[in-house]
Formats: sequence, structure tokens, C-alpha cells
Amino acid sequence: MRRERRRVERADDVGPYRLLRLERDGLDAGEPGQFFMLEAPGRLLPRPLSVCLATPAELAFLIDPVGPGTRPLAALAPGDAIHLLGPLGRGFRLDVERPLLVGGGIGIAPLPYLSARLGGPPALLGFRTAGHAEAAALLPGAEVVIDPVLVTDALPSGHDVLACGPEPMLRALTAIYPDAQLAWEAPMACGYGACYGCAVELDGRLQRLCIEGPVVAARRVTGASTMRAGR
Repeated sequence: MRRERRRVERADDVGPYRLLRLERDGLDAGEPGQFFMLEAPGRLLPRPLSVCLATPAELAFLIDPVGPGTRPLAALAPGDAIHLLGPLGRGFRLDVERPLLVGGGIGIAPLPYLSARLGGPPALLGFRTAGHAEAAALLPGAEVVIDPVLVTDALPSGHDVLACGPEPMLRALTAIYPDAQLAWEAPMACGYGACYGCAVELDGRLQRLCIEGPVVAARRVTGASTMRAGR
């Protein structure tokens, strides 16, 4: 793993989100749920983002341009260059018998890559508005619910849940599926355990999420503090 420089190939609008496509040029995509630290030009701190799509030619990252950390990334255009470091952390385990992918909002980000690795299992996605739900096009065939309907209202039984989304959704899934795999989130400044900025409560004690996660077993989550994905 080393800090790499890559060129922006494309940047597509997906509803209110932005899909940033970078040249891959041999870069290891890692396992679904792992993340890269992307450095926007002129920004002091990089932002942790999971791989959304991986092709032999490109790695794509889904961005929610809602703050000063993500808006500069969303503003990148074809031909711009960016530095990134990764893959980092622990991703989803793929040895599951009946996978069900569950995403909420920008939490859809790692699911297209995860779906491709698992052979296209069923997926359930929840969004605030119909505009946000346009991102479901990244996961063809997924069942979609829109607020006030929640994904927990539409969950089928008998599946191995792999999920990413806002904290209330993840906590609700924890109560229903204690064996679920959850892509948890916390502010990260380095991504490899040096700064301790992403310390969260797992197994009853503070641990670095960039080392222990970001994907963790639901039963380990006892009080982790999160932020929305992609900020």
C-alpha cells in the first residue's frame, strides 16, 4: 500500500450524488467495504471513501457533496489528478450463504462493488426522497423504499445482512439481525491507526475503527459514534 496519484476519467451526477471515476492503472481495489483516503487538491485532510464500482480500467467513488470535505472532491473534472491511499481497513466477509444487501442514502456507496463480488444478491435500499433514490440505478433490481417507509419495515427474514447507512438504520438492524455485517463510520484523518481520531466503542471498549473496521459484526457495536457516509 502506498500513496498513489490518479487521473479523473469521468464525473457523473447520480441524483444528488456524484460518481467520481478514476483511472485504475493496476491499483488494487481491495475487498468491498474497505476504503481509500482521497485527497482533494487544496484540502489539508483526505476523506475516507469506499469503492463503489471497480472495472479493469476504473475505480469509482460515490460522493455526497454536503460539506467542505466532499464538495471539492465532487468538483473534480476529467483530466484533474488526485492522490489516494488504500485499500485500508477491513471489508465485508463474502462467505455468507444467503446475502441480503441493505443500504440507506449514501450508504449505497459500497454496495454495487459488493454485489458484483457476491454475484448479484437481493438488495433493499432506503432513501429520503425520490431524487436521492435515483442512486438505486447503481444497483439494478434492488427493492427501494422512500421515507417515511424504512428499510426495517421491508426486511425479509432468513438472510445474512450486509449493510451500510446512517447510524439509526444500523442500530435498528443490530436489534433485528445480531449477526449482520455493518459498515460503521467515524471521522478519520489518517485511515491507518496513527491519529486515533476514529476511536469508537466496540466490544465495550474504545478501538480504532480504521483498524477494526469499518465493517464490524453487529454484536460488537455497543456505542459507536458515527457520521454520514461520504462527508
